[in-house]
Amino acid sequence: MLMEYVTLETLLTDSIARKHLPKAGYYHAVSSAENAFELAMERGVCVDLATKSGLLHDIGHTNWENQGEWDYESYNEFDIHTIKGAERAHELLILKGEGLGKARCMALAILFHSNSSPVNDNVQLTPLQKLVSDADDLGKEEDGAHHNIEIEFSEAVQRIRRLDMLVYHHIRNDQLNCKDCEFKSECKLQDGGSNGT
Repeated sequence: MLMEYVTLETLLTDSIARKHLPKAGYYHAVSSAENAFELAMERGVCVDLATKSGLLHDIGHTNWENQGEWDYESYNEFDIHTIKGAERAHELLILKGEGLGKARCMALAILFHSNSSPVNDNVQLTPLQKLVSDADDLGKEEDGAHHNIEIEFSEAVQRIRRLDMLVYHHIRNDQLNCKDCEFKSECKLQDGGSNGT
């Protein structure tokens, strides 16, 4: 059923994601993807783009520790996780077979999801970019504590599988909202998985 389609589970279980997502926390990554789904439903934004961007939005994080403690002050001042994350996510999405236009769109949403990078200055955000930023903000806690909430990887996979099914069913059952999508030709869930051809 989802053979050609790049799923959230495919992304989460890839070695690139397994290496980098724990630095920001599986809980936060999965919660942001779930938040992105809900916001996409409310705002009429593509749930596929939103959930994948939400899942991968912090894949550029590194450890900001000072003497074994989270150093939020240094993170806030010197962080470039949005830049590194956009590049990592773009590479991962293309590696897994995502359409080039969709991969670029999601990478840009990741690039602009946080004001911790100067690249965001004076940028007019697209609806997807604003949504990913908002999905990230829904789970934020003081001094970055949301990155330290832990869940087992197996729980993350279970929650992502559920979300994959919600995304799949929404797109398959609500294709009228997708008819004007600029990525319709890249969507492997459209027209029975024929890529719109």
